[in-house]
Amino acid sequence: MQLRLRSFDLELTHTFSISRQSFNHKPTLIVELKDGKFSGFGESSENPYYHKTVEMMIDDLLKCKDIIEQSSNETPEEFWQKMYPMLKHDMFALCALDIAFNDLFARKKGVKLYELWDLDLTKNPLTNYTLGIDTIEKMVVKMKETPWPIYKIKLGTKDDIAIVKELRKHSDAIFRIDANCAWGVDETLKNAEVFKTLGVEFIEQPMPAENWDDAKIVYEKSVLPIVADESCQIESDVLKCVGHFHGVNIKLAKCGGITPARRMLFEAEKNGLKKMVGCMTESTVGMSAIAHLLPYLDYVDMDGQLLMKHDIADGTTLEFGKILYAQGNGTGVKLKNISPKIDLK
Repeated sequence: MQLRLRSFDLELTHTFSISRQSFNHKPTLIVELKDGKFSGFGESSENPYYHKTVEMMIDDLLKCKDIIEQSSNETPEEFWQKMYPMLKHDMFALCALDIAFNDLFARKKGVKLYELWDLDLTKNPLTNYTLGIDTIEKMVVKMKETPWPIYKIKLGTKDDIAIVKELRKHSDAIFRIDANCAWGVDETLKNAEVFKTLGVEFIEQPMPAENWDDAKIVYEKSVLPIVADESCQIESDVLKCVGHFHGVNIKLAKCGGITPARRMLFEAEKNGLKKMVGCMTESTVGMSAIAHLLPYLDYVDMDGQLLMKHDIADGTTLEFGKILYAQGNGTGVKLKNISPKIDLK
């Protein structure tokens, strides 16, 4: 098996802002695993909040290159367990590697990834479209540019309630709120009261990730469901969220890929938590991996490709919230003929 690493700089259509950062470009790493005539592709984009850069991921994967390339016949679970001890300090790198191996494994079997898992697609949830923080006027413009059945609205400003009230005037879509750790207990509870009257479905991670005592208070008193994001990073966090959140938003990059994400989803289901998977502004490579988890989910946020000026791959597509699978096996991803910033074989 051969390892190939490519880096791209994803340009966004609009500046994307959340409560703690703004960006116009998103550097991302594409991992390719090639075995004979088959190739599998995985992705992780860099993230300053989690202190991960493309260069760090590349360095960590190159240190494991010989072991990776000596692998081939393992199952995805066996491969993940082998690589975890060497990459547990860099879940982002492990994620891209794990997605690529799952993709490759399914392609070699001649099936799509969801077929490998014997999943039923008939109840797949629709994806939301994310509106980053901006002026109210510009957020309305973004909404009108992309009519969608569900919007995820990034908040964490002095005008949060005014933003949602104004957006509601322009759409009857479902609203989801993501404050990215920007609020406290009182603000969360007060905002929830108002947002419930404005057709908001749930609030995602309103308070800092480490505030477990505050999370419990909000969990018990909020009139809207609360979904963990920054508080649910790795497998052991799922049980910690029980009694503190109503649901969990699992990010593949944070937990180390599709393989552990599936285990986390099973654990969440067993403990009565709503199940969501979200993206971290990846390309169609990352979105196509998330797509195969849809039958497990109650909610999904996989709009990364919609936020970009130019995508780097073909694969899963989106049509007014509905996810349309690629024709090929595995995740169905094909890279476009675009020159990467870095290309290491």
